[in-house]
Amino acid sequence: MIRRAAAVLVTAFLLLGSAAQAHATGYRYWSFWDRDGDTWTYATVGPSLARPSDGDVQGFRFAVSQDSADAAQPRDTADFGTICADTPARDGSKRVALVIDFGTAADAPSGETPPAPRTACARVAPDATTAEALAAVAKPLRYDSNALLCAIAGYPQRGCGEQVSDSGSGKGDETGTSPAPTGSPAAADGDSDGGPSVGLVAGGVVVAVLAGAAVWQARRRRGHG
Repeated sequence: MIRRAAAVLVTAFLLLGSAAQAHATGYRYWSFWDRDGDTWTYATVGPSLARPSDGDVQGFRFAVSQDSADAAQPRDTADFGTICADTPARDGSKRVALVIDFGTAADAPSGETPPAPRTACARVAPDATTAEALAAVAKPLRYDSNALLCAIAGYPQRGCGEQVSDSGSGKGDETGTSPAPTGSPAAADGDSDGGPSVGLVAGGVVVAVLAGAAVWQARRRRGHG
């Protein structure tokens, strides 16, 4: 019986591992970044809440990722002086340098081709948000009903933060589930699909198998006692 329980346990783990690989998912979305010197940092608030200062550099990257930890950064390294070289300072306004990276063909929705990455210098009111700066230089923008940024300069034409299967390509099967309206995937600090982790499920299987083996042994001892 112990050998049989062990076999069941091994089989359960193999099945769980296969299921995890088959159902691993990511999100296809626009991520939002702050630039500090030569380093890109994942923004802690969405572009509709961020209020950059004159001279700041911020970026957007379209890609498929599971959460903020593995999100792809903007690939352009241009600094503020380069991006806003032709936009002199002016009283009553601020300048925000924006890097817009439309991503790679592997991350593009089916049937769409990403435009080339570009930079822009937005001149906006002193209290303007990053979203307002982006609207000044990269229309049309598209948002969903939860205020999630779906498209910049019309890309992509459809879809919004949809969940895709992790098949080694950004063109996985879409499930239609959208992440939270923060510019980052849903459950960035937990499981991407909001369900129980594989570890939690596997732990339950271990307990069930071992408990069954213990009950069987106890009954066997009583039967021979």
